[in-house]
Amino acid sequence: MKKIYTILFILVVTLTTAQNKDTKKADQLYDRLAYTDAAEAYQKLLKKGKGSRYVFERLANSYFFINDTKKAETYYKRVVKGRKVKPEAVYNYAQSLKANGKFSLYNTFMKRFAEMSPNDSRAIDFMKDPNYVPQIMEDYPRFEAKNLEYINTEYSEFGGIVRDKDFYFSSARNTARKKYHWDEQPFLDVYKAQLVGDAIKNAKLLEGDVNTKYHEGNVAISPDGRRMYFDRNDYLDGKFDKSEEGINQINLYYTEWVDGGWKGVFSVPFNSSEFSTGHPALSANGNMLYYVSDKPGGKGMSDIYRVSIDASGNFGTPERLSDNINTEGKEVFPYIDSNGALYFSSDGHQGLGGLDGFYAEANGNGFKDPVNLGKGANSEDDDFAFIYDPNTQTGFMSSNRSGGKGADDIYQIKAIEPPCDVTMDINVVNEYTQEPIFGARIDLYDTLENKLSTKSTAENGKGTVVAECEKPHVVQAFMRGFESNAITVDASPDGKITRTIELRPIEAIIVDDKIELNPILFDYNKHNIKPQAAFELDKLVGIMKKYPNMKVKVESHTDTRGRAEYNRELSERRAQSTVQYVISQGIDASRISGKGMGLDKPAVPCGSNCTEADHQKNRRSEFIIVER
Repeated sequence: MKKIYTILFILVVTLTTAQNKDTKKADQLYDRLAYTDAAEAYQKLLKKGKGSRYVFERLANSYFFINDTKKAETYYKRVVKGRKVKPEAVYNYAQSLKANGKFSLYNTFMKRFAEMSPNDSRAIDFMKDPNYVPQIMEDYPRFEAKNLEYINTEYSEFGGIVRDKDFYFSSARNTARKKYHWDEQPFLDVYKAQLVGDAIKNAKLLEGDVNTKYHEGNVAISPDGRRMYFDRNDYLDGKFDKSEEGINQINLYYTEWVDGGWKGVFSVPFNSSEFSTGHPALSANGNMLYYVSDKPGGKGMSDIYRVSIDASGNFGTPERLSDNINTEGKEVFPYIDSNGALYFSSDGHQGLGGLDGFYAEANGNGFKDPVNLGKGANSEDDDFAFIYDPNTQTGFMSSNRSGGKGADDIYQIKAIEPPCDVTMDINVVNEYTQEPIFGARIDLYDTLENKLSTKSTAENGKGTVVAECEKPHVVQAFMRGFESNAITVDASPDGKITRTIELRPIEAIIVDDKIELNPILFDYNKHNIKPQAAFELDKLVGIMKKYPNMKVKVESHTDTRGRAEYNRELSERRAQSTVQYVISQGIDASRISGKGMGLDKPAVPCGSNCTEADHQKNRRSEFIIVER
């Protein structure tokens, strides 16, 4: 699948400082945006033993730009190991890991990116809620998406607006066009199809003056139907313009409906050959044009702008949308619904894949903070070009997700009625005094240990979580200075219930020279930290944060089954996993150590006569205080 959306919005940084005679050919292809060919050229250099960090980074970028995240991950992995790594390379590596479903590593490298660029809004957004992506994965789907089989082909189709009974979209199916070097598909054209019942059929090349031999893409039509906005390569009146760096940009144009056809093509006054402008969208009344640009002075790689249009069709002064919408990444494909809400796609806000769809309600002259459209609408790939009718709760989107017919496909989306909910009012109190605990964290889990949501308690010690009814759940509570605790909430009908969680002051789990935790459970023959284990280890972290001079040694034991050497190695891996988890929560590595004890020092010396209960007692971790 190719990142066709970037074809219509080319964002280029030309880096020439590390070029040499060996990389010259590959660099020329790269700088011309011929990333598929550039990747092949850089691969040839690797086979000749001429690899360098510069080559690896450009190779990783090439694969990243054409959405081959598996190969991008492979080569970014080499890049991020070096010194003086660029923050954007770390960010791209993290995004590749996320797209490939490796959420734990994604979190690790997003934290590294946040350390390198703490003021970047993407880093700030991530650090506010590092578990945001897993929470989206576990949430209910908000939309169902259906592939428009009559429209989509083996090529790229995307975008789409409805005007009366006509459906306008972009496609690379016109094989009479020459191929574009980015993705080896024909140049894009605008097509018009018909709404026939519940289906969209009979796609034909749009007649009139819009389509040329170059790219034409996204379309917006004024409410009176007399003006169509669209984006195209910087090509007008037979003149193909390039920037000073030799890049042909994307520009925004409009055409007029005259005598039954789209006639004449006119450039908007804020176009330039030095930067791109495209992705048009109109407000419901047609008085405001929204678009995307990578013009100098923006916040990120591409930002969303808007400009007023008066009754005569003249344009005002463009303004960039606020920083709660635009990030240091890419914001693209805006759309305004009949209520004035903004839909757009972004790779800068937290999401499931490369581009995710977001929704922001109108708020005075601006917009509220955007909300991820969730599963169904979004996937681990690129999801973009959302349009939505809040009255019918239906719309369209485009995606290069797996299972499609072509490089990018158009999908029809429909809101899903959420399942019945139960509201849980959770009171968190001190076990000894019964006083409410303000600021405690409440985590909601299903019975498979999947975290569903997180809330904090108010001054009255109450926090509210919403869960699917008729299913049991586990609620955990955490507060610094207290031992964490959890309760199981039985399946409940639709409605509201109230439960209380008591937290014991943390000193209660320090017994002599040990910290007494519930058993740290591992899956058979595994050493990764499960949610239950993390829940217990957070108690240890809380104690060590309260006592900054405390040092702890972790001893991990196995039961007496199996070979001694194997059990020692397994227990060592478990001990080190435990240590690494504690360090990841902010404890200095000098304060925590671990050792795998294997079969040594069983809690129950039962030899070959151990019961299953004996094995469970022997399979344990002990936390020994070596210094206070």
